[in-house]
Amino acid sequence: MKRRTFLGSSLALALAPLVRADETDWPAWSAVGDVSQDQALLIAQKRGCSHMQVSWRAAGSGQTLSGTLAGPETGWISRVALRALPPGQTVEYEVRFADHQRLQGSFRTPPSRSGQPIRFCWSGDVCGQGWGIDPARGGMLSFASVTRAQPDFFLHSGDSVYADGPLKAEVRLADGSLWRNRLIPEKLKAAVTLDDYRGQHRYNLLDPHYRKFLSRVSVVAQWDDHEVLDNWDQAHHASQAGPARQAFLEYWPVRGQTIYRKISYGPDLDLFVLDLRSYRAPNSHNQQAHPGAETVLLGRQQLNWLKQELAKSRASWKFIGAEMPIATYNPRWGLDNWANGPGGPLGREWELAELLAFLKQKRIGNVVWLSADVHYAAAVHYAPERGVFQDFSPFWEFIAGPMHAGTFPSQEGPLDPTFGAQMVFDSVTPGLKPNRPPSEGLQFFGTVHIQGPKCRVSLHRQDGTQIFSQQL
Repeated sequence: MKRRTFLGSSLALALAPLVRADETDWPAWSAVGDVSQDQALLIAQKRGCSHMQVSWRAAGSGQTLSGTLAGPETGWISRVALRALPPGQTVEYEVRFADHQRLQGSFRTPPSRSGQPIRFCWSGDVCGQGWGIDPARGGMLSFASVTRAQPDFFLHSGDSVYADGPLKAEVRLADGSLWRNRLIPEKLKAAVTLDDYRGQHRYNLLDPHYRKFLSRVSVVAQWDDHEVLDNWDQAHHASQAGPARQAFLEYWPVRGQTIYRKISYGPDLDLFVLDLRSYRAPNSHNQQAHPGAETVLLGRQQLNWLKQELAKSRASWKFIGAEMPIATYNPRWGLDNWANGPGGPLGREWELAELLAFLKQKRIGNVVWLSADVHYAAAVHYAPERGVFQDFSPFWEFIAGPMHAGTFPSQEGPLDPTFGAQMVFDSVTPGLKPNRPPSEGLQFFGTVHIQGPKCRVSLHRQDGTQIFSQQL
């Protein structure tokens, strides 16, 4: 059990009446994702409407397309592939449902030439540890800040819902005031069925900041554990992972057949989105002296794909979206990522060591890691001269989160030293009381600015205030 799950479940919460949502309460919404080269995927939902048309316009060109047929079997979500998009443009679109309701939105397409500016944001962790949507406190304010920042796209680094973390109606805060969650039936219990998991995703869409964000910022979505169950693996939780995966792929515009994928966003950026959940071996002591079936995290197919695509990439910058950080380590909360403490490489670290040595051997530079998961923001630098394993080139990892969940202090002990991790920046003060509510403003997202060979990564608080910046 992870610390954020344990502490969230141990709060004293008072039960109050449900805010029940019927079909007329569920707002229509749209989202665009995986924008790459000249194509994108648009999804939209209007409960009870099986047909939609989408028109897009940009730079004197455009199309009108019909979406896939929606119904109960698709969660009332329709999809349409947008193709022949012009490069470097803001694309305006309109969704028209069969009942004549219309939605407007926009997104940016990748630039066609090197040196043109690219800016994207990332974070994760939404509605966890008992903190849902409290309209009186403004709702999900971090999404409003990202929308105002007008990034080209947003990388959602997992835990987009907490399907295993039921909400209660009220939480008493330290100042005596009450946090009042808006509630629906699906958020009163841990998800088990497909409809349960769909309800977890629908809940977030009750927030107007979240819906506006989806209509104005294209997304690249990946998942972690809480879309299914805390610290889950396929071997033990396949019966839940199946419906959870279906709901995730319904409610996020993911192109392709796998959650791991490459997004090419112009000549200067390739984004490699990993899936650290679907192929892993069950959690263990993670101290195996040799690689084998028990040490799998990425899995051979995904690892080979990543190595091949990194070697082929000619982008100026190569960002790896890995939902969990590399070196955070605390056995008390479960050995769920690569890290396992002093020594090594051992256990899952064998996969990472293979990848890092490959990058050095092939002289693949400008590789940067992004993650979320731990509910604070940080900048971590890795260098071989500090590490136990030394056959790699130095690199950076940046962590950002949560977007709307409980905030925690950074880990109680040191980072795993295997790859020479050094904490350069930590967003929270030592001794922070765990599970701080979103109302305290300690919610974090990151921004990446790329212009040709130049790249700068910054970290921001909930209101958009910059708290750290690193030129790469």
